[in-house]
Amino acid sequence: MTLETLKDIVKEASGLMLTDTFEISQKAGLVNIVTSSDIAVQDFLKQRLAEALPGSGFLCEEEDAHDLKHDYVWVIDPIDGTANYSRGIDQCAISVGLKHGNAIEMGVVYLPRTDEMFYAERGHGAWRNGKQIHVSDRPFADCVMCTALPLYRKQYTDLCSAVIVDFFKQGNDIRRFGAAAPELCYLAMGRIELFFEYCLSPWDFAGASIIVEEAGGCLSNTVGEPLNYTRQSGVLAANSRENLARLQSIVSAHIQNPTF
Repeated sequence: MTLETLKDIVKEASGLMLTDTFEISQKAGLVNIVTSSDIAVQDFLKQRLAEALPGSGFLCEEEDAHDLKHDYVWVIDPIDGTANYSRGIDQCAISVGLKHGNAIEMGVVYLPRTDEMFYAERGHGAWRNGKQIHVSDRPFADCVMCTALPLYRKQYTDLCSAVIVDFFKQGNDIRRFGAAAPELCYLAMGRIELFFEYCLSPWDFAGASIIVEEAGGCLSNTVGEPLNYTRQSGVLAANSRENLARLQSIVSAHIQNPTF
């Protein structure tokens, strides 16, 4: 299985997103929705990736597709940013990561509406549309952070708001694009420098995580540990170890024992 093959499969799957005739249904109220495009993209990816890498498993967002009893597991978000997608907002992406053991070995994040494809393979750098990318070298005082309030756990809104306010007083500014995978890719190419979310599922960050790492960035959970690609986690990312440590200290001042 090559990275080029994965890119081709993801690009082909994106054709299923580029339609105005999708249906929307609720998974858990108004804030957690799924579209018919999510299901179509996921089904297509599972079929094609199983053919490309026989014997691999799948960890996917939709339809409880959790099959982890394999050396290689595809971690898939068919549309990261479904709410954006359903409202015609460009920040929505197909995200695919290939997990081997406890690490992600290759990843592709593709935004069909902006035609931006981010991709990386361990040891071979990070790329956007054929050009190598790298994190910025901005210091903490000049960092822009992508973040979000905990949409599915609104009881932690005040804690996350306190983190955001503390950072805002020390850093430059904040952004919210509404989709974790694109935001992490923006960090990888230097559009932003920091990222914080209280709780994400592995398919939200797996594909983009190796792109961040191969671009010179770093990631952890909210207590400074390596990310786990099989369960929900808080996610921090930064353009440098120093900035990650400073962000983690801000987070830990407000969130000591995250509950998922």
